Amino acid sequence: MTETVIHPEIANRPNVFTQAEIGWTPWLQPIDEADLTERHWAGLVDASRAKSPYFMLLVRDPDILQARTKTDKDIFYNVSAGLPRAERELAATAASRANGCIFCASVHSRFASHHSKRTDDVQRLLDDGLQADLGSRWNAVVEVSAALTATPSQFGAEEIVRLREEGLDDLEIADVIHGAAFFNWANRLMLSLGEPTPAV
Repeated sequence: MTETVIHPEIANRPNVFTQAEIGWTPWLQPIDEADLTERHWAGLVDASRAKSPYFMLLVRDPDILQARTKTDKDIFYNVSAGLPRAERELAATAASRANGCIFCASVHSRFASHHSKRTDDVQRLLDDGLQADLGSRWNAVVEVSAALTATPSQFGAEEIVRLREEGLDDLEIADVIHGAAFFNWANRLMLSLGEPTPAV
């Protein structure tokens, strides 16, 4: 009988939602930093991303990565109007929780906790799921983000009304939609290219 050997990283990979830092390992070979061209560096947008195996995999198509990264940064960092950063991160966390993306949920839940100072509520979302009671406004952001994640084509007036009932204006509603929609896509990409691993 042949003994099956499980790679140690795979054997103890994270399998619960957490706010702790965890790693991610691609199933395909990322580009080596030494092989990056000027076009690759431009695609990374932020040079520190060369330390991330995820971005070093995506930089194989630097033009698409550049557009993706600039979109990401605009959604989450451009907070001169619209939602506070914490609720943008909450929308991303809810989408990641709905999709089962442990890595993305860990990153965005940490940001949601940091910017809101509501660590226990964020953890409740991770532990109890999308039905966790986080208070009326946060419940609305989570519900709408989950609805958009589940079936984007069915998202519509009912979800907009739900957010308006919590006092969100047009720009704030757009931010909920952008945060959830972007991570609905990003989760599925990440889930198809690799898996979470213990922090290094």
